[in-house]
Amino acid sequence: MLRTYLNQDLSNTAATLNTDFVHAATTTPTAFAFAPAGCTTWETLLPDGHAIWLLPIRNIVALNATTISTQIWTIWPYPEAIIPTVWWPWRCGWWSKIACLTGRHPGIYGGTIESLCPGLRSRTGSRQRGKKAESSIQTKYLDDVLADFSGYIAADELYDGPFCVLFIVDNHKFRRLYYRVLDHNPTNEDITRFFQRFKQILDARGLTVKGITTDGSPLYPEPIQTVFGKVKHQVCEFHVIKEIIVSILKAIAQARRQLKRQKSKCSRGRPSGKKAKQAARKNKRIQGKITSLFEHRYLFVKHSLTAKEKNILQGITTGLPHLRALRAIMDEVYHLFDRRCRMDTALEKLAQLRRRIRRFPSLARTLKKLFSPNLEKSLTFLDDSLLPATSNAVERTNRRHRKMQKTIYRVRTGEHISQRIALDMQRDVRIVRRDWTIKVLHRSRTGQMRKAG
Repeated sequence: MLRTYLNQDLSNTAATLNTDFVHAATTTPTAFAFAPAGCTTWETLLPDGHAIWLLPIRNIVALNATTISTQIWTIWPYPEAIIPTVWWPWRCGWWSKIACLTGRHPGIYGGTIESLCPGLRSRTGSRQRGKKAESSIQTKYLDDVLADFSGYIAADELYDGPFCVLFIVDNHKFRRLYYRVLDHNPTNEDITRFFQRFKQILDARGLTVKGITTDGSPLYPEPIQTVFGKVKHQVCEFHVIKEIIVSILKAIAQARRQLKRQKSKCSRGRPSGKKAKQAARKNKRIQGKITSLFEHRYLFVKHSLTAKEKNILQGITTGLPHLRALRAIMDEVYHLFDRRCRMDTALEKLAQLRRRIRRFPSLARTLKKLFSPNLEKSLTFLDDSLLPATSNAVERTNRRHRKMQKTIYRVRTGEHISQRIALDMQRDVRIVRRDWTIKVLHRSRTGQMRKAG
């Protein structure tokens, strides 16, 4: 960088600059020439040759020079002006490998020349921000999100082609706390190492986990017990109820197939005989019941029914008592997750329900999900009012990642997936601060408007 300032005493002396350091000044003009337009010409020594510049500023000389510690390029003296290679009338000019900035010196005398020596093209801004964000996740980001850690987390895995992403999210604040990208399907050892690393992060800050919510995957029970001990493990209520609902709908589909088998086989065309007309009326009645069961199948799994919906359900289940039993079983399942009862009471109701279903072998085979051990674990939240019943926090993170994959096509390698997740995690923190700032601004503006009014 070359900086030359004018002096009030304009004499014909200038500084001679060597390749190492400036030691003294001589009376030989350096990079100095008179021109009709009043410009200064100077040359910079390069490995491949010389770069000659003509700058539209006042003729500059230096009376004295002092020793400096910055190594600079050699400037060769020329007794007369050289044909310029580039000339910019504006304050700033750009070339492919050099930037030349000209500014005024503070005061009423002189000007300032600021020149960047030629070199390789600058790569500033060309590197993706993901690498920088990924390195800051382990330090500043964790300090910010763990400052108000609730103690309740949700864990889940997300499969993305050959990769698998493991997430841990604060189940109260809905913030991603830790993640890891695997290039294979996770095993119990991978989940154990994942939880151990997160526990080390919490131990370094004096924090503990009070409860963990996961889906019904068999990957989590053993690692949770190994790493966190006797911490409360809640299986997501939504996933358990979803499995039971699927079983109920399959039973209704099976009932529709059974009704279809009861239809009589009729010849093509209009029925002519008495028996043919009776068979046609019977088939029409059975087909109407099949259609009603398909169109109103949601009534068998809906949480609460209105009076009109109850009448519709009563009509479509006429002559089908086992379908009414399915609706009664679904009501009992929903009552198990009522927060007004304790876990012991819910387990007693579940035991009674299982005894009733075992009396009917076909129904027990259809509703085998009611005998899953995950159903007991999904009732853990009844004894802890702060333990979330679902893993919606981490499921929201998965949906955000899926949406990102649809719009950003380059996120397909393990490195890019990790970097992109790091950027999203940083953006989540900024969104909270931005929303708080917007609310403060709106409140202040509303107050000012009220005062003005």
